[in-house]
Amino acid sequence: MATRGMVSSPHYLASLAGLSVLQNGGSAVDAAIAVNATLGVVYPHMTGMGGDAFWLIYDAGTDALHALNGSGRSAAAATCELYRKGGHEVIPSRGAMSAVTVPGAVDSWCMAHERFGRLSLADNLAGAIAYARDGYPVSAGQAAFTTMTADVLSKHKTTARIFMPEGRAPKTGEIMRFPALAETMEAVARQGRKGFYEGAVAEEIIRSLDAAGGYWQAEDLKGHRGSWDDPVGVDYRGYSCFQHPPNSQGFAHLMILNILENFDVAALKSDPAAYVHLVVEATKLAFVDRDRYLTDPEHAEIPLADLLSKEYAAELASRINMNSAHPAQPVPMGQDTTATVVVDGDGNAVSIIQSLYHEFGSGLVAGDSGVLLQNRGSFFSLDEGHVNRLEAGKRCFHTLMPGMMFREGKPLLVYGTMGGEGQPQTSTAVATRFVDFGDDVQVAIDSPRWLYGRTWGEDTRNLRVEAQFGDSVTASLGQLGHPVEVIEPWSDLVGHAAAIRIDPDNGVLSGAADPRGEGIAAGW
Repeated sequence: MATRGMVSSPHYLASLAGLSVLQNGGSAVDAAIAVNATLGVVYPHMTGMGGDAFWLIYDAGTDALHALNGSGRSAAAATCELYRKGGHEVIPSRGAMSAVTVPGAVDSWCMAHERFGRLSLADNLAGAIAYARDGYPVSAGQAAFTTMTADVLSKHKTTARIFMPEGRAPKTGEIMRFPALAETMEAVARQGRKGFYEGAVAEEIIRSLDAAGGYWQAEDLKGHRGSWDDPVGVDYRGYSCFQHPPNSQGFAHLMILNILENFDVAALKSDPAAYVHLVVEATKLAFVDRDRYLTDPEHAEIPLADLLSKEYAAELASRINMNSAHPAQPVPMGQDTTATVVVDGDGNAVSIIQSLYHEFGSGLVAGDSGVLLQNRGSFFSLDEGHVNRLEAGKRCFHTLMPGMMFREGKPLLVYGTMGGEGQPQTSTAVATRFVDFGDDVQVAIDSPRWLYGRTWGEDTRNLRVEAQFGDSVTASLGQLGHPVEVIEPWSDLVGHAAAIRIDPDNGVLSGAADPRGEGIAAGW
């Protein structure tokens, strides 16, 4: 708990970098940039400059909530025909041809900073640059994920040299340095977005992609711009819950909350099997519409007003049988994402999700730029009739979904999570445990979680539940018809959540970090 500022992220060095910026007079946006730039260095399997970002930003001065879309568009040459001519039935998930969309994160840092920053961009990036140049101790998570992904990383010489410098995965505690990435961040610190999307860095990204068999052109990077959007929201038992609009999947979380409002969720606190069953069944219904409609809204009509109406939620709720589970076939999602939440001493708040899509993204470092490129665009479909089909200049279906909850017009809870398919589920778990169960933010995050659907690309439709639920809960879920799989306690599979509660009476900030990650909440 603190009063002058709070940060929570999935890595302790990143949280402390953000706290330092707050203590030096930075805004919540300044701190969020510092955190995410640092995460791209010390947590490189999860995020980086080569990925995308989605923001919710509350500006206390104008009492307004803003959504910032920092997702990249597909290159001008990216078409279904291009891939089919290359013999692909689906877009490859790794390598140069998986790098379909340009990185949007750096542009979003610059856009947010221009509007809401107090310190210089160089001040915000200084901590990350120092870790990249001077080194940092490799976390247990990075060591484990490097081992898991060694075959992907070893396919490209530059990538292998950077992430497996002795031809092997680093051990926990080894010092790792990224001098080329430090140079790229310094270019951004000096020149802003031009330091990344134009000039020497952009030229090196294009050159290295071309050499690896890619197809980007200079204008694909130079022409990219993020966009300011209006958040979408619903009322949940008197609380206003907001998410980023499509191409984010955030509306699925809002649909789930709308469905749950038709049930006495609070009464299920003493019956965890029934609680999980209800939320999973609501999730299945919301995912049907998410998969039917979610894509770039500039390329397709998404009937958000209808999907988020209370009438439609009541209709969906009537389909839920509390005594039996319905089968479903969700699609696979990536899970390499970081969630950061920040509140500063003036009441400004940020929830930002930044990602490379799969762990280590495309697996391709763009030459001497040191930038690991995302593979988000590999989720585009090559089916011309699919709503999320690949088209030039298009933003892909995105799992990233930052969240905020308001009470009486003021932010009360700033929250988010990594976890691909699990993001709407974990966000719902945190929100309902906070609202319906009355849990504090740390308890809401610590409590056992579950994952319905596939992630990490695994071919499974099981309902995975953490072992802390206990045998009786898992047995009850099995009896309801769920294909239950028990996973380790506090598993990475269910994501790394972060949250900050703002006390409406005295302004005290209560920050929570997830024991499933390697982060902390830090305030002053």
